Amino acid sequence: MASFKSGFVAIVGRPNAGKSTLLNALLGEKIAIMSDKPNTTRNNIAGILSQDAAQFVFVDTPGIHKPQQELGRVLNKNAYIAMEDADVVAWIVDGTQFFGSGDNFILERLKTLGKPIILLLNKVDKMSRENLLKRLNYWSGLYDFAEIIPLSALKRENIDEVLHVFKDYLPE
Repeated sequence: MASFKSGFVAIVGRPNAGKSTLLNALLGEKIAIMSDKPNTTRNNIAGILSQDAAQFVFVDTPGIHKPQQELGRVLNKNAYIAMEDADVVAWIVDGTQFFGSGDNFILERLKTLGKPIILLLNKVDKMSRENLLKRLNYWSGLYDFAEIIPLSALKRENIDEVLHVFKDYLPE
Protein backbone atom coordinates (compact mmCIF):
# COMPACT_ATOMS: atom_id res chain seq x y z
CA MET A 1 0.00 0.00 0.00
CA ALA A 2 1.25 3.46 -0.89
CA SER A 3 2.26 5.71 1.96
CA PHE A 4 0.10 8.63 3.02
CA LYS A 5 1.74 11.89 4.03
CA SER A 6 0.28 14.61 6.20
CA GLY A 7 1.72 17.68 7.81
CA PHE A 8 1.86 21.40 8.42
CA VAL A 9 3.31 23.94 6.00
CA ALA A 10 3.90 27.44 7.40
CA ILE A 11 3.73 30.18 4.76
CA VAL A 12 5.95 33.03 5.93
CA GLY A 13 7.39 36.19 4.43
CA ARG A 14 7.42 39.94 4.53
CA PRO A 15 4.21 41.97 4.22
CA ASN A 16 2.83 41.91 0.64
CA ALA A 17 5.07 39.06 -0.57
CA GLY A 18 1.99 37.08 -1.65
CA LYS A 19 1.35 34.76 1.30
CA SER A 20 -2.44 34.96 1.21
CA THR A 21 -2.50 34.87 -2.60
CA LEU A 22 -0.41 31.69 -2.43
CA LEU A 23 -2.74 30.08 0.12
CA ASN A 24 -5.75 30.82 -2.09
CA ALA A 25 -3.93 29.44 -5.17
CA LEU A 26 -2.89 26.25 -3.35
CA LEU A 27 -6.43 25.62 -2.13
CA GLY A 28 -8.09 26.68 -5.37
CA GLU A 29 -10.47 29.00 -3.54
CA LYS A 30 -10.45 32.32 -1.77
CA ILE A 31 -9.93 31.73 1.94
CA ALA A 32 -7.52 34.48 2.91
CA ILE A 33 -8.11 38.17 2.34
CA MET A 34 -5.75 39.59 -0.27
CA SER A 35 -4.85 43.25 -0.06
CA ASP A 36 -2.04 45.62 -0.97
CA LYS A 37 -2.31 46.99 2.57
CA PRO A 38 0.39 45.57 4.88
CA ASN A 39 -0.76 43.59 7.94
CA THR A 40 -4.13 42.63 6.45
CA THR A 41 -3.57 39.11 7.81
CA ARG A 42 -3.46 39.51 11.57
CA ASN A 43 -3.98 35.93 12.72
CA ASN A 44 -2.66 32.66 11.41
CA ILE A 45 -5.16 31.29 8.90
CA ALA A 46 -5.23 27.55 8.27
CA GLY A 47 -6.35 25.92 5.06
CA ILE A 48 -6.47 22.17 4.50
CA LEU A 49 -5.94 20.46 1.15
CA SER A 50 -6.61 16.74 0.95
CA GLN A 51 -5.35 14.64 -1.95
CA ASP A 52 -5.18 10.89 -2.54
CA ALA A 53 -1.69 10.48 -1.08
CA ALA A 54 -1.32 13.58 1.09
CA GLN A 55 -3.02 16.07 3.34
CA PHE A 56 -1.54 19.54 3.66
CA VAL A 57 -2.39 21.90 6.50
CA PHE A 58 -1.27 25.33 5.30
CA VAL A 59 -0.82 28.10 7.84
CA ASP A 60 -0.85 31.61 6.34
CA THR A 61 0.92 33.97 8.72
CA PRO A 62 1.08 37.73 9.19
CA GLY A 63 3.94 39.44 7.38
CA ILE A 64 7.17 39.40 9.39
CA HIS A 65 8.66 42.84 9.87
CA LYS A 66 10.66 44.90 12.32
CA PRO A 67 7.93 45.79 14.84
CA GLN A 68 7.44 49.42 15.83
CA GLN A 69 4.72 48.74 18.39
CA GLU A 70 2.99 45.95 20.30
CA LEU A 71 0.71 44.92 17.41
CA GLY A 72 3.78 44.27 15.27
CA ARG A 73 5.37 42.16 18.00
CA VAL A 74 2.19 40.08 18.34
CA LEU A 75 1.93 39.57 14.55
CA ASN A 76 5.56 38.43 14.36
CA LYS A 77 5.02 36.08 17.31
CA ASN A 78 2.08 34.44 15.47
CA ALA A 79 4.36 33.81 12.48
CA TYR A 80 7.19 32.45 14.67
CA ILE A 81 4.85 29.98 16.39
CA ALA A 82 3.64 28.71 13.01
CA MET A 83 7.25 28.29 11.82
CA GLU A 84 8.22 26.34 14.90
CA ASP A 85 5.17 24.06 14.74
CA ALA A 86 5.41 23.35 10.99
CA ASP A 87 6.95 20.33 9.28
CA VAL A 88 7.98 22.51 6.34
CA VAL A 89 8.45 26.27 6.09
CA ALA A 90 7.58 27.98 2.82
CA TRP A 91 9.31 31.35 2.69
CA ILE A 92 7.68 33.40 -0.03
CA VAL A 93 9.55 36.43 -1.33
CA ASP A 94 8.63 39.07 -3.89
CA GLY A 95 11.05 38.28 -6.71
CA THR A 96 10.80 41.82 -8.07
CA GLN A 97 12.28 43.25 -4.85
CA PHE A 98 15.94 43.17 -3.87
CA PHE A 99 17.11 41.34 -0.74
CA GLY A 100 16.95 43.78 2.15
CA SER A 101 17.26 44.03 5.92
CA GLY A 102 13.71 42.66 6.34
CA ASP A 103 14.66 39.54 4.38
CA ASN A 104 17.85 39.16 6.41
CA PHE A 105 15.78 39.44 9.61
CA ILE A 106 13.59 36.51 8.43
CA LEU A 107 16.51 34.47 7.12
CA GLU A 108 18.35 34.65 10.45
CA ARG A 109 15.20 33.37 12.20
CA LEU A 110 14.72 30.57 9.66
CA LYS A 111 18.32 29.37 10.11
CA THR A 112 17.56 28.51 13.75
CA LEU A 113 14.66 26.15 12.95
CA GLY A 114 16.51 23.08 11.72
CA LYS A 115 13.77 22.10 9.28
CA PRO A 116 13.29 22.20 5.50
CA ILE A 117 12.98 25.74 4.19
CA ILE A 118 11.45 26.00 0.72
CA LEU A 119 12.09 29.38 -0.89
CA LEU A 120 9.28 30.50 -3.17
CA LEU A 121 10.33 33.28 -5.54
CA ASN A 122 6.98 34.91 -6.29
CA LYS A 123 5.79 37.39 -8.93
CA VAL A 124 7.95 35.90 -11.69
CA ASP A 125 5.24 36.93 -14.18
CA LYS A 126 6.56 40.50 -13.71
CA MET A 127 10.20 39.58 -14.45
CA SER A 128 12.28 38.96 -17.55
CA ARG A 129 13.88 35.54 -17.88
CA GLU A 130 17.32 37.13 -17.45
CA ASN A 131 16.26 38.88 -14.23
CA LEU A 132 14.67 35.68 -12.93
CA LEU A 133 17.90 33.73 -13.47
CA LYS A 134 19.91 36.46 -11.71
CA ARG A 135 17.52 36.43 -8.72
CA LEU A 136 17.49 32.63 -8.48
CA ASN A 137 21.30 32.62 -8.53
CA TYR A 138 21.47 35.37 -5.89
CA TRP A 139 19.01 33.71 -3.49
CA SER A 140 20.63 30.28 -3.87
CA GLY A 141 23.91 31.81 -2.67
CA LEU A 142 22.38 33.14 0.55
CA TYR A 143 21.45 29.87 2.23
CA ASP A 144 21.23 26.16 1.50
CA PHE A 145 17.46 26.07 0.93
CA ALA A 146 15.85 22.64 0.62
CA GLU A 147 14.36 23.87 -2.67
CA ILE A 148 13.88 27.13 -4.56
CA ILE A 149 10.79 27.39 -6.74
CA PRO A 150 9.87 30.31 -9.01
CA LEU A 151 6.14 30.96 -9.24
CA SER A 152 3.35 33.43 -9.74
CA ALA A 153 0.77 32.89 -7.00
CA LEU A 154 -1.61 35.40 -8.59
CA LYS A 155 -1.56 33.66 -11.99
CA ARG A 156 -1.31 30.18 -10.41
CA GLU A 157 1.93 29.48 -12.34
CA ASN A 158 3.92 26.52 -10.97
CA ILE A 159 1.43 25.81 -8.14
CA ASP A 160 1.36 22.06 -8.96
CA GLU A 161 5.15 21.93 -8.66
CA VAL A 162 4.96 23.71 -5.29
CA LEU A 163 2.51 21.09 -3.99
CA HIS A 164 4.65 18.25 -5.34
CA VAL A 165 7.73 19.60 -3.54
CA PHE A 166 5.85 20.25 -0.27
CA LYS A 167 4.57 16.66 -0.34
CA ASP A 168 8.16 15.34 -0.59
CA TYR A 169 8.96 17.00 2.76
CA LEU A 170 5.84 15.99 4.71
CA PRO A 171 6.08 13.15 7.24
CA GLU A 172 4.31 9.84 6.62
